[in-house]
Amino acid sequence: MNDNVRWLAMQQLLDSALPIGGFSHSFGLETMVQEGRMNHSSQLYDYISAMLLQSWASSDAMVIKAVYRDAPAGDWERLWSVERLVQVQRIASETRSGVEKMGRRLLQLAAAIHPQLNWMPVMEAMRAGRCLASHPLAHGYACWQLGAAEERALQGYFYTCIVTCVNSALRLMPIGQTEGQSLIARLAPLTERAMELASQLEPEEAYANMPMSEVAMIRHERLYSRLFMS
Repeated sequence: MNDNVRWLAMQQLLDSALPIGGFSHSFGLETMVQEGRMNHSSQLYDYISAMLLQSWASSDAMVIKAVYRDAPAGDWERLWSVERLVQVQRIASETRSGVEKMGRRLLQLAAAIHPQLNWMPVMEAMRAGRCLASHPLAHGYACWQLGAAEERALQGYFYTCIVTCVNSALRLMPIGQTEGQSLIARLAPLTERAMELASQLEPEEAYANMPMSEVAMIRHERLYSRLFMS
């Protein structure tokens, strides 16, 4: 692929309409809306900002960094170890399941779209139970296979998480499409700060610091009614 085609291929993977199941998961947001803790867009902005800087940048991003560190050297067990470290820190079972379902679907879709690339290391490890093929790992591996720079892979993941969260909120909260797009535009510059935070950590230093969100994810499975799987 030349640079232009590579860039377009990555945009396809970042498309919010990509059928990997993100539309089915709110990752605790539905709980907060139902319990009255998320009522307007300013609260949503604060929530997504916190998730970006205290979870996605310090936790999920470490799996992507590990892909770019370990995959070129073929140090697969080291990569799978970082993925497990991040995944076991997700307290809610629905969330762990959702992240794995999205990742495996992304991996299968990317392999079908780009069969000329080498997907076997992750595919075989997933089948053997050595790796989970979680969403950040599948995203990072796909971006690496497409020849995208690590910085672009990280920033793309942050953007995808922001858009997915806003799209969930559009179905849960009294906000419209224009307000949602405005929110995405306001949040996008924060990805630079998230990149700085991620750059200061080694993959093995992954951590998340969003207890309210974790509790909401746990409580989701006991909601009276649900639109989302998590």
